[in-house]
Amino acid sequence: MGKFIYDQSVKAEFEDRALAHLLVVIGAKLRRGEAFHFSWREDLSVGGGRTTVWMHPGVSLVYKFAGSRRPTLNRAWVDALAIAANSPGGLYLVPEPALDDPMDNDAAGALP
Repeated sequence: MGKFIYDQSVKAEFEDRALAHLLVVIGAKLRRGEAFHFSWREDLSVGGGRTTVWMHPGVSLVYKFAGSRRPTLNRAWVDALAIAANSPGGLYLVPEPALDDPMDNDAAGALP
């Protein structure tokens, strides 16, 4: 499980594969100067519930991956997450669609 750390205080765990896709979508929106909400469900081990943060270009973000291998990116999942991020409700983790069109990780600029 990888970690998403927002402004040094809010931390959430996501599978590395999901975290890599979130990194691409969040990075694209913030590069364009777009602010948006990002929501996720908390695990019962940390009390459950839901957390929402306001994403904006000035916030400190850390993506900490558990594994060392870069996951292949699924273009359909990136697109689905981007649609959610552009909706009034903001970004949330949608289920991964079938891997029809994998993205070139280097071309996407997803992970170093």
